[in-house]
Amino acid sequence: MVVLTNGIGTTENFWRFIVEDLSRDYTVVHWDYRGHGSTPVSKSGDYSLRTQADDLARVTRAVSDPAGPPPVHLAFSMGVAVLIELYREHPELVRAMGLIAGAPDAPGTGTGLFRVPGSQLAARALAFLATPLVPLVAPVVKVFLRSRLPYPVAQFAGVLEAHAPREDIDVFLAGVAGMDPLAYWRSLRALLGVRGSDVLARITVPVLIIAAANDLLMPLGQVEEMRRGLPRARFVCIEGAGHAGLVEKGVEMATAVRAFMDEVR
Repeated sequence: MVVLTNGIGTTENFWRFIVEDLSRDYTVVHWDYRGHGSTPVSKSGDYSLRTQADDLARVTRAVSDPAGPPPVHLAFSMGVAVLIELYREHPELVRAMGLIAGAPDAPGTGTGLFRVPGSQLAARALAFLATPLVPLVAPVVKVFLRSRLPYPVAQFAGVLEAHAPREDIDVFLAGVAGMDPLAYWRSLRALLGVRGSDVLARITVPVLIIAAANDLLMPLGQVEEMRRGLPRARFVCIEGAGHAGLVEKGVEMATAVRAFMDEVR
């Protein structure tokens, strides 16, 4: 069995290449965070990474065979931090893990402007202070996300590669536009404060790390830092892929995951 954990705001279509490949031989389970996809918003307003990891633990127990081995977990972007947090508390629920375009710490940790002391604290403070404004600006943001503008703007900014499939990106943007804005924002705030690197030394299960060579949202240097913390991990860097590499280079991503799954099996 394989359990898929999303990035923030992403939907199941990002996994379509991997699902198409693995579903021939494995049971594949996809779940949504609180306030994402078909999952209701959090009644308590809690979107912390620890809470998301607790939700993943409940999902894992619900779909696992008590008499069999635990599932292999594949995680993308924010999902990497959630999965590592799950391993902190419940290593018995993880048979192996694939970590795709993500890291155990907040995005950008130790890279670029975030090398400046206090910069991450400032980013978290700004995100906190901006929270009351989110419901006010959300209608304008939703109109923008549902327009034809985000795709070319993201390409121009280098966030998307030129060959990024527009239909997949449009599905993603529609999913974000349909979300409760505070659910997204509070999930983002939680991500900005995550610190999970201390767990790396405890990980004893097989690990696959997949990096996207042109990723601006999860810098290659940060993924390589995670690799140094997991020296036994299988490492694959996908050329020509940005943060949306799961659909930009879906065949290559699926091939790397398949090789790892076959090795684990």
